[in-house]
Amino acid sequence: MKILIVVDMQKDFIDGALGTPEAAAITGAVAARIAEGRGELVLFTQDTHDEDYLNTPEGKKLPVPHCIKGTAGWEIDPAVKAAWQNHKDTIIVPHLNENTFTKPVFGSYDLVEFLKSKQSEIDTIEILGICTDICVISNAVMIKNALPHIEISVNAACCAGVTPKSHQEALNVMQMCHISVI
Repeated sequence: MKILIVVDMQKDFIDGALGTPEAAAITGAVAARIAEGRGELVLFTQDTHDEDYLNTPEGKKLPVPHCIKGTAGWEIDPAVKAAWQNHKDTIIVPHLNENTFTKPVFGSYDLVEFLKSKQSEIDTIEILGICTDICVISNAVMIKNALPHIEISVNAACCAGVTPKSHQEALNVMQMCHISVI
């Protein structure tokens, strides 16, 4: 089985509180990649914070409320979600709400545990999304450590970092960790 992981393609990271032109620029490519479908299981991560975000350790270091559960900024981009919902070969994971793992931090332990439970069925994992230098790299390294014998790649054209420079630096680090950059 092939897995495609779509990391944090949420309004607040695209054109909301922490949006960037680079993130907005990849949204169409991400939707197109999902829509083309390559017979894979598509999974999403969704950065999720509560109203007390500013009182958390992350909120104290990044005092910009974002991805507050239930807000418009928390939602996955409609074009990205529609590309998945409208694909003829969409695979649904029964116990997951729209194949989505919510996460309060950069990487998702729940996603890693799910992948570990399916590791005998997984051939490859492709990761894309936002931000290359924070949540994409965190999830990629966590998955690589948990599943060292599975080929893991990051789709550079469908990722955006906080800055173009930090995007490239994250891709370089992932390559050093034996995660393929495609």
